[in-house]
Amino acid sequence: MHTILITGGAGFIGQNLVHAWRAARPQDRLVVVDAVTYAANLRSLEPLIAGRDITFVKGDINDAVLLRGLFEEHRFTRVAHLAAESHVDRSIDDPEAFLQTNVLGTFTLLKAALDHWRATGTLERCRFLHVSTDEVYGSLGSDDPAFTENSPYRPNSPYAASKASSDHLVRSFVATYGMPALITNCSNNYGPYQHPEKLIPLMIIHALEGKPLPIYGDGSNVRDWLHVSAHCDALINVIERGRIGETYNIGGGNERNNRDVVGLICDALDRAFAADAKLAARFPACTAASGKSCRALISFVSDRPGHDHRYAINASKLEGELGCRSDVGFDDGIGRTVHWYLDHEEWWRDITSGAYKAWIDKNYGFRIAV
Repeated sequence: MHTILITGGAGFIGQNLVHAWRAARPQDRLVVVDAVTYAANLRSLEPLIAGRDITFVKGDINDAVLLRGLFEEHRFTRVAHLAAESHVDRSIDDPEAFLQTNVLGTFTLLKAALDHWRATGTLERCRFLHVSTDEVYGSLGSDDPAFTENSPYRPNSPYAASKASSDHLVRSFVATYGMPALITNCSNNYGPYQHPEKLIPLMIIHALEGKPLPIYGDGSNVRDWLHVSAHCDALINVIERGRIGETYNIGGGNERNNRDVVGLICDALDRAFAADAKLAARFPACTAASGKSCRALISFVSDRPGHDHRYAINASKLEGELGCRSDVGFDDGIGRTVHWYLDHEEWWRDITSGAYKAWIDKNYGFRIAV
């Protein structure tokens, strides 16, 4: 049995990891720390908190006193570090917040874990997993080979630079202090509980509300899409069975350009409305409610600064060493995700009001359809 600290556990990947860990390793004790910023949502964790299946702490990973107290109280033997600012557009608008959380927060957490594990003589049986992104590697050309764990770091956004910095901090703690840490770099995630600022839920919700579906540039930017359930399975395997000091790339093997992704979302919504007449009454503004394709809502807007052209992950090391491979096909995953948002309207309605709407207006309002 282990006692696990999961930072950022109320975020998209974090809350999915909490549920996956509870299902895979029910004997472990889980403590979740989250600052509960705009991107966090506790709704899916509330039954676990109420049933005392997990311990939830509202707190900032920059709070060294809080972290030291938690380590002393719970004596963690595993840390899964997911707390991060993660939206590229927001990093362009406010890069300081990304440096504060992703760099300084990671340092504060590393220091707290190292100090406690050294003081208690448990360093050799503990593990620290730092969850990062493929964006640290920069951009690929159309014919370039996929990123490997040995690809050079070439971040092109403040977000990517902040995550690259945190990766280097973790590496330095391994080399300098013998920190029992591992790093994962994943491709774009999608699935349940993803904040509506991200591409896939943004397009689903805009289509349901009959709003334009804004695609940056000409929509040719390519990403490798990874369903969050497959990602969480890989994270549990890496922290438990991965080699200390190593990096593991986690990908979905689903390279698609943004035009195709939005098209698949539209097609899935069209099919859902055709199969369920009640959806038209729930979402009358959606073009599918009147028998027209949601593709009619697609528009192209001016590109964002520093928009990387293509990401692709070579996950052969993960598969070869740990036997992990994504088993969720993209077409199936998109269909499942669309139905999840249809079935959880109350969840995203709560989020898309107020401050979130103001941010959408600020970020997309100035972009001109082309």
